[in-house]
Amino acid sequence: MRNLKILAPGDLLKVRARLRREGKAVVFTNGCFDLIHGGHIGLFHRAKKRGDVLIVALNSDASVRRLKGPGRPVFPLRERLEILSAVADVDYVTWFTEDTPRKIIAALVPDVLVKGGDWGAGEIVGRAEVEASGGKVVRVPYLKGHSSTNIIDKILRGPT
Repeated sequence: MRNLKILAPGDLLKVRARLRREGKAVVFTNGCFDLIHGGHIGLFHRAKKRGDVLIVALNSDASVRRLKGPGRPVFPLRERLEILSAVADVDYVTWFTEDTPRKIIAALVPDVLVKGGDWGAGEIVGRAEVEASGGKVVRVPYLKGHSSTNIIDKILRGPT
């Protein structure tokens, strides 16, 4: 059975056009999300409150490896898409193959771009595209200690 929340980027553009016609506010966030934890769930929950529809875009496996190194992602793209599609606050999930989401953000032009507070305002990719179209960029509080990299390191170190 096909998961209706998981859309290829091209199909998502068609959905975005429909949502725009319907006057729905689209919220967008992105990341590797290769080991889902409470910080991610909090990000999705806060993001969803900013609009009507939440789209989450995932880095492809190759992109995660380039950014995080060998051994990452923990879960392959298909599995990460399935996991995120099960999160209640997430309406659609998609992916991108580049190291940044600039291209997909420029194509979708979300009304709100949300990133975690661990990103500096000047570091947020897509900010210029969203703000140029009249949209908003929002940084939500970062939950200290909630990092996939730190969790993986803790697992590898074993009990202390």
